[in-house]
Amino acid sequence: MVNYFYELMTKKPLLVVIAGPTAVGKTSMSIEVAQHLNCPIISCDSRQFYKELDIGVAKPSKEELNLIQHHFIGNKSIHELYSAGQFENDVLNWLDEYFKGNNIVIMTGGSGMYIDAVCNGLDELPKNEKIRSKLNDAFKAKGLVHLQEKLKKLDPKHFNKVDIHNPQRVIRALEVCMSTNKPYSSFLTNKKKIRPFKIVKILLHLNKENLHNNIEKRTDQMIINGLLDEARSLYQHQDSNALNTVGYKEIFKYLNEEINYDEAVEEIKSNTKKYAKRQMTWFKRDKDYLWVDNKDRNLALEKITSIINDN
Repeated sequence: MVNYFYELMTKKPLLVVIAGPTAVGKTSMSIEVAQHLNCPIISCDSRQFYKELDIGVAKPSKEELNLIQHHFIGNKSIHELYSAGQFENDVLNWLDEYFKGNNIVIMTGGSGMYIDAVCNGLDELPKNEKIRSKLNDAFKAKGLVHLQEKLKKLDPKHFNKVDIHNPQRVIRALEVCMSTNKPYSSFLTNKKKIRPFKIVKILLHLNKENLHNNIEKRTDQMIINGLLDEARSLYQHQDSNALNTVGYKEIFKYLNEEINYDEAVEEIKSNTKKYAKRQMTWFKRDKDYLWVDNKDRNLALEKITSIINDN
């Protein structure tokens, strides 16, 4: 074991990404691996950043957080806008300091754009605060479909390159189109930035049946843990972008008397499954991921450890 850690410390710094769809088991697996490697975990879940959100975003429990040091969890407020570009800068600055005395760290989550921001860098895009403000007003007044249709007209060829279910990303793409009179996609270079550390990407996955079972069980557990009360406490902030999230938005529909309680729970399960499918579509585009099936935890842990040792 001593020789292993000596060898580890003499290698180029290594960022181990453990990604995958929601409810696949990333949190527990990442903690197991981190305990084995004696290293901290960076969260790249775009909703776990927010301190006001707990149950509905499946934030690690206090017991799990006590097992391993976690970073970028509960460090922002829902009243702040926090982009993938800001996350990229924050994580790179943190890694710059961390790697001065350490050689390995795990980053885990299901937010593909945030993972890509850290690993590959994002394109520099024009900004226009005035246009963005107007688009935010339009979103509140007319809804997401209105903005989706507008973006499709302005950038029809590459409309689907944007996560059209995420209002913040649709608004950002429209901001670029409207401030430059050019398609958003014309600013996407897909050029990877060189990082001063090595990156290993692992995609934790399950077959559809097992993943859907996990989603159903986790949703039921969220309800038992008090999701309804948590959503009630956030009700006055339901228009916040951070709360346009599966789990909360369905409960808000119930609280607004648009659907009944049972329908809200079923919608959470259905929309979570759809979200997991979109996540996998995103991850499948990246051929750098090494796929690990999580149906056998011990075997999956052994495989992940082997991948890390080989790098």
